[in-house]
Order: sequence, then structure tokens, then C-alpha cells
Amino acid sequence: ADRLRVAAIAAAVTDPLRFDLSEEAVLGTARVLIPTLVAALPPVLRDGHDWDPIARRLWTRLSGQEPDEPTLQALDTALGLLVDHDLAASTLAVRVAASARAHAYAAVSAGLGVIEGPLHGAAGGLAHRMLLEVLELGSAAPVVAEELRAGRRIPGLGHRLYPGEDPRARALFALLEDVPRAAPAIAAARDVQATAARHTPLHANVDLALAVLTVSSGMASTAAETIFAVARTAGWIAHALEEYGERPLRMRPSGLYSGPRPPRPLPE
Repeated sequence: ADRLRVAAIAAAVTDPLRFDLSEEAVLGTARVLIPTLVAALPPVLRDGHDWDPIARRLWTRLSGQEPDEPTLQALDTALGLLVDHDLAASTLAVRVAASARAHAYAAVSAGLGVIEGPLHGAAGGLAHRMLLEVLELGSAAPVVAEELRAGRRIPGLGHRLYPGEDPRARALFALLEDVPRAAPAIAAARDVQATAARHTPLHANVDLALAVLTVSSGMASTAAETIFAVARTAGWIAHALEEYGERPLRMRPSGLYSGPRPPRPLPE
């Protein structure tokens, strides 16, 4: 994710047309920026070709295993599922930046800064590490117990927008069922969900499904955040493009001062 943030800034510096906020120019930025973000990641596997789909190119940056078609389809679908999700925190940051007429690279940089939080883009990495621990111990019980004892939320469970299962998780799990090497990670995820259900009825969200994908593909725990960021960049630029068509600075709230009064009247 750090490389993605640096790459977005570097790409902006090399684009003299970045201040052109017309629809054609912004769409051109998207076509260049997303492949650039992927190319900025160091290859782990034999480097992909420029004509390969984004999912295959991203795979070579995240996994040292040779991909099969079902797994690539799962990664490609994950990228699609994560493109947009209402006004999430990072998307709101992008909207605010675009409202001030920041160019598309700067707007994306605002989003990239927000997703690093453990309650947003980094949640998939927390779920990844949890699944590894469950697989190592052979049971979710001690892992879930430790999370609850520490007063932490169980990664990958529950979502404020969905009283039931996250539909993105359901779609991704359905594809992962066709990937034989994903079976142990899926079983670990279901064990976590079943164990936590004794305490509170929480359902799997997309972070848990994404963690199953990254764990079963031999990726690092940071891969989930990277997949999230690359996917969401497309959605962020779409939101920025919409915001450019609105009244400038419309997303400028006013504050209400509640501190102590100044010692003397302010000058006129």
C-alpha cells in the first residue's frame, strides 16, 4: 500500500495534463493510473505482459504460485466487487478532495491515505493473519477467545450495512468453493464464524472472503489491502468525476466553536 501511495504521487508529477478535469481527461487518467499502480509493485512471479488482464498482472505481484483459471477468476471478481461501496470513509475523502477541485491523482491519494486504517482497507490483512493462526492451531476457538479477551472485534465478521451475510462475501465464497487449494482456508473461515456465533450472531463480510483468497494463494497479509486499493481506485475516480460536475466546495461543513471565550473582544 505504501508503494501505491508513492506511485500515485509519482504518476501525477509526470502528467502535465493532470489539472484538466474534463471527463475525457479524467477517464484517461484512470486508464493510465490503475495499470501504473499494479506495475509499481515488485513482481513475485514471472512478470506479466502489458496486454494481460489487470487480475493476472496483479497476481504476479502478489503470489509466487502459478495461477489457475478458477483462482484468477476469483481475483478478477474480487476486484469488481470492491470497486465501489456507497460513501465509505475513503470515498468520502475522495469526494471532499474533488469538491475542492483537486486533480484525480490527488483525489485518489486522499482515498489511499484513508484505507490504511484497520477499520477499512487494512481489515482484510487482519483477517488473513487470523486465518493463518486458526490453520496453525487447528481450531478457531483459542483465536476467537484471544480476540475477545483483548477487547478487539473479530476480523472479517459483521458489517454495519448488512444485518445478514455481506453479498460480496457470498459471491466470492461461491467462486472460492471451486478452488481446491482454498478448502482449508474456507474451513477455517467457517470455523471462525461458527465459533463467534456462540457469542454474537455475526456473518462473514468481504474481508473474510478476501482473506481466504489471499491465504490460499500464498500471498502476504498485505495483499488484501493492495487488492482493495487497486479495485477501489476505479470507483474513486468515478466518484471524483461525478463531484467535478457539482458545485465547487459543496462538501465544506461549518464548525461550531464551543471553547472558552477570548479574553477580550476580537478586533473589528
